Amino acid sequence: MTGEILAKPTPEQLAWHDLELGMFCHFGINTFCNQEWGDGSDPPGKFRPTSLDARDWVGTAKEAGFGYFILTAKHHDGFCLWQTGTTDYSVRSSPWKNGKGDVVAECAEACAELGMPFGIYLSPWDRNAPCYHDKEAYDDFYAAQLTELLTGYGPLVEIWFDGAGSEGREYDWPRIMELVKKHQPQAMVFNMGEPTVRWVGNEDGVAPYPCWNTAKVARQSMYTGDMAKWLPETPPWVPAECDVSIRKGSWFWHPGEEHKLRSLDELLDIYYRSVGHGAVLLLNVPPDDRGLLPEADKQRVLEFGAEIRRRFSRPLAEIRGEGNELVLKLPRPSLVDHVILMEEIAHGERVREYELWAGRGDEWTLLVQGSAIGHKKIDRFTPLTADRLKLRVTRSVQRPLIRAFRAYWVGE
Repeated sequence: MTGEILAKPTPEQLAWHDLELGMFCHFGINTFCNQEWGDGSDPPGKFRPTSLDARDWVGTAKEAGFGYFILTAKHHDGFCLWQTGTTDYSVRSSPWKNGKGDVVAECAEACAELGMPFGIYLSPWDRNAPCYHDKEAYDDFYAAQLTELLTGYGPLVEIWFDGAGSEGREYDWPRIMELVKKHQPQAMVFNMGEPTVRWVGNEDGVAPYPCWNTAKVARQSMYTGDMAKWLPETPPWVPAECDVSIRKGSWFWHPGEEHKLRSLDELLDIYYRSVGHGAVLLLNVPPDDRGLLPEADKQRVLEFGAEIRRRFSRPLAEIRGEGNELVLKLPRPSLVDHVILMEEIAHGERVREYELWAGRGDEWTLLVQGSAIGHKKIDRFTPLTADRLKLRVTRSVQRPLIRAFRAYWVGE
């Protein structure tokens, strides 16, 4: 045990960690053009959802137990899903609701109604804006768009700055961050500027293990090995967010791709390797061209949430405490196959190495050896009968503070 000074999360980061699961909705003109990345030339008249229901999107996330919701307010094509004053390339020029609709507003209202934290994605790269190649003019344009979103739709939990397409491009990040701090100081910032959340570095939804919450750099996008250039004021505590789409290989909805829907087992494996590695999982579930979640995708999300609850809502036993050794006594000898550990990360990540043991009578069996615990570590192992479990911290920085030590019989 050393006296090393530890990085610590802000109160906002601490609350964000506990959200654990977010729903991403990629929706826009691409949805109606059967494409992933539009070039900004698709006519706004193609945007014509017939049954758009943001409450369907947010309500599904809520029912499944997700902690927050993020909408692509503007993707790389530059088409804006709100009543922006910066460009005609928006819902204002579409036939949907006679040009008077606002997808961002409908999502914000649904989130407020259902008590779901709301976040927005605003692509820095814009393939439609004529001023994009004039740095100063585009910085003004982008700042105006961001200000509209920061001031017009209530409190935001996260601002998502996608690095794709911006490789090598410099934006006025000090100015952008000042806007966020002025209008949405509680919001988390994803991976660019002065982030409070970093990208995990892949689009598979999985975090490496260990996945420490401190970082000085992160990968900028899928299309470069370069690290994001963060502002000097970026805090040392920058936890990872793992993004992945529920349909393999696509972020927007495409007709006839139901076969790409991830199975429940695949989603659970992702959950174990994201949330179970101390990160936060952001699962993309794209609405179709009706403006509704496809029924198969919706049912898979609900099935996923129900299985997480089935597995982890009723521990056999639970304790919290501090020190290098904690013993969890079970009410009776029981089959055990999972343990969840959580640190009191408000005081920093203190555990560096640990062991889990199962006891029955006079015998102890080593189950797991690990390193990071952080916000949450889910350990699964071959089922065995035990009357007690032991957490033994073999290396730490300062005194270990354990928020939760829980045992489960999941019975897969």
